Amino acid sequence: MSAAHSTGSLERLARLLDQQGGLIAALVVTDSSDRGQDDRGPAQIAAAGPRASAAREEYELLVETIYEGYLLHYGAPRVLAPPEADLGLLAGDRLYALGLARLVSLGDTEAVAELADTITLSALAHASGESELAAAIWEAGACAVGWGASESYRHAKQLVRARAPEAIEAMRTSSVRVSASP
Repeated sequence: MSAAHSTGSLERLARLLDQQGGLIAALVVTDSSDRGQDDRGPAQIAAAGPRASAAREEYELLVETIYEGYLLHYGAPRVLAPPEADLGLLAGDRLYALGLARLVSLGDTEAVAELADTITLSALAHASGESELAAAIWEAGACAVGWGASESYRHAKQLVRARAPEAIEAMRTSSVRVSASP
């Protein structure tokens, strides 16, 4: 994926949120140069997979929406700029719901379950102070959305839930088959 394609998904997300109106629209960053470029983020990974082939742009947008919600909780959001932390958390929850609702409308219950697990497991990782594990969870979760969940990924999720020290390596290796793809 090119950086321009990724920026396109962030621009589509900004337009979607602007169309939502209300408070969420008021939080959209108007200067798109502040959004940065992420040419191989979770949204692009998920959209590149064969499970997303019938609606690549929609998968990219909905995963971008959910990932922006995650960033509002734990990172540096690229599309929204809430003036206070509590408002950022509420906006993040709204984006989780908006992205998952779009996925439900596609009828992809398997991907809904994978993204719900990704949200939950990354929250567990952050609660333990393991931001690298959270990043690995997002990459592996995006792979599961685009390619389907492998047995190694299901095992890695169990290790995260058990707070096993080998969880991070299991997460990283569960997504290697996809990360190596063009």
